[in-house]
Amino acid sequence: MSSAYPRSQSARDEWILSKRSHRNDVDPRKPFASIIEEERSASGEIVPVATVFLTNRECPWHCLYCDLWKNALTETVPVGAIPAQIDFALATPAARTARQIKLYNSGSFFDRHAIPFEDHLAIAERVAAYDSVIVECHPALINKTAAQFRDSTGTSLEVAIGLETVHPRVLPMLNKRMSLELFSRAAAFLKQHEIALRVFILVKPPFLEESEALEWANRSIDFAFDCGASVVSLIPVRPGNGALDALAEGGDFSPPTIATLERALDYGIQQQRGRVFADLWDLEIFSKCPDCFQARESRLRTINRSQKFFDFPSCSGCGQAVSTAGSAT
Repeated sequence: MSSAYPRSQSARDEWILSKRSHRNDVDPRKPFASIIEEERSASGEIVPVATVFLTNRECPWHCLYCDLWKNALTETVPVGAIPAQIDFALATPAARTARQIKLYNSGSFFDRHAIPFEDHLAIAERVAAYDSVIVECHPALINKTAAQFRDSTGTSLEVAIGLETVHPRVLPMLNKRMSLELFSRAAAFLKQHEIALRVFILVKPPFLEESEALEWANRSIDFAFDCGASVVSLIPVRPGNGALDALAEGGDFSPPTIATLERALDYGIQQQRGRVFADLWDLEIFSKCPDCFQARESRLRTINRSQKFFDFPSCSGCGQAVSTAGSAT
């Protein structure tokens, strides 16, 4: 590890913040984005999902890899702002007829400084018609509030938690202030209260070599399923948040190759323990071969939808292929 990255937690906060650029201008009464996507549900159907990226106060943890602060505020939004944002996002017919809804908020849904608790009932009323509601939260904030919110919606609730990695040296360095024990306790609470668990896993976080990245992604997938996850989402780590770019200059970070993401997805699918998705946003930055990128992207997208492994043909440009064992050659 480069000597530039601080060892102490307080110094890491200061260092990470010092590497940031400017925030984007966002409106506290409008989501900073909303999309309609499709996802394979627990029943095996491909269902439309309304994904709303809520505008609210930044998460307090300052994780090393995070860039969500770019569209976050520095103060808590007023009561009523979050329901207004949801109304804005759901104003289209496509959003109203989606089967599931994701309320992603650049932090923790059950952080009262991000989503005022006074708004929970109004939010619940707006999402009650969906088959499933998916929110995200830091494991330290998983408590009875999650069960109360689920009860108020009258529908299925799923909570997404960032496990990131089970690597014993790397996880503490991510500045998330989370241990595997804390994650396990949060997962057990959700299971006890019949709330589904979705897990985010970083593919090649900082301080890992490409040769190590697949092993630790696979170990993290296993741990997530051992904790009761029904969904695992694989996030290839992207540069661009300032801190990662500084680490890259010192040799402590580089983005994963598309082959590592492919192999991690193949491994997860072949375990048949739950749904596994590869995050395909900005996927092209992980590919170095223009000859096969479109085919590889199509393959990943098809696996996300089908949850079935299938071979990838050889590429004459880069010579890569994916074998039936899920390993790159």
